[in-house]
Amino acid sequence: MRLILGMLGAATLLLAQAPPLLVFVSGNAQPAPQIPGWEVVAVQAAPNDAGVRAIEAAVESSRRERPTNPLRTYIASQGEETAILFLAVSRRPDLWAAALAIGGTPKVAIDSGRLFGANSQLVPVLWITRPEDRLLQPLRAKLVTAGFNLEPQPPGMTVEQAFQWLATHSRQAFPEKVDCETGNPAFSGCYWVQLTRFDPAQRNDAVPSTRVQPGSGAALDLGGFGFNPDAPGPGLLVGWLPENYKGPLKLGDRILSVAGKEVPDAAGYVQMMDQTTDQKPVGVMVQRGKERHRIETRILLPKRDEAVTVRVQAQFLADSRELLVITRGVTELRATLPDYWLPCSINWNGNSMGKADSPGCWLLALGNQARKCD
Repeated sequence: MRLILGMLGAATLLLAQAPPLLVFVSGNAQPAPQIPGWEVVAVQAAPNDAGVRAIEAAVESSRRERPTNPLRTYIASQGEETAILFLAVSRRPDLWAAALAIGGTPKVAIDSGRLFGANSQLVPVLWITRPEDRLLQPLRAKLVTAGFNLEPQPPGMTVEQAFQWLATHSRQAFPEKVDCETGNPAFSGCYWVQLTRFDPAQRNDAVPSTRVQPGSGAALDLGGFGFNPDAPGPGLLVGWLPENYKGPLKLGDRILSVAGKEVPDAAGYVQMMDQTTDQKPVGVMVQRGKERHRIETRILLPKRDEAVTVRVQAQFLADSRELLVITRGVTELRATLPDYWLPCSINWNGNSMGKADSPGCWLLALGNQARKCD
């Protein structure tokens, strides 16, 4: 026993001495910051689930090459990569001690319907924006309303101070209270809890959804085009078109109206699209030089999956030596318990599931007593 305790003490010391790991989600032209004493890995990832998997793989690869502190692993982004940072926090909160987004917008992540406020409770997110970025304020409000763990931005904070803020955070190996929501079995881990069977019929009004409510996601079927969201009117100025663009727009065009509704400026266009809920043919009036052109097109709406979600709240009560689990839409889960929580009784949705008396993985299934995993 003394030998084992000595080995555990040595392992804890090595862990404390291991450097922090920073995953910097970057664009092609963005070099990763260099922080003395930290391991820094730059990753290029799209704002979708495949991008989250790429970030996971980068963390695993870095840890194989050089041991880093898993309790002090951070994610940061700048500019256009902000959306994938928010997705990575929502899909894999257990990876991160804290997150830093410098500029950019989480709109793509919000509109995916895959951001959940519950998942961020143990991952504070600092999103640095400029006061003049008025289009970002409604997005910030959506995140806060859903309970997303968004840190208030200190006035005048510098980038250097923001990275110093990251360093003040660490996470617990076994947090006593966890809370996660998902609509995808491939992202069903919640720290020391793994959801293994879903059943939407298992309703529970005590655990409502914490989804960050997306806009409609409506867009004009004019091919990909870009614009400055802060650009003044009249209309929406087309400021970017992709290479080999085949659509009807040209650089410098101004979209003046959609379906007969005036577009006052870029902010007005964004608001109009967010409030559009019908997919339908429309006419678009475009100013090109001194001439006006009417373009027949369609409003398209995205196809969203994960309409139905599940959620788990689990908490270890040290005073009473109890593990309380509350779920919605779950019929089976696995809980990995550390030795210093044991023995403890297990209660799931008000039902006694027996007692855990040894560390490791315990299987909980509705209608059965808890047992050690096979």
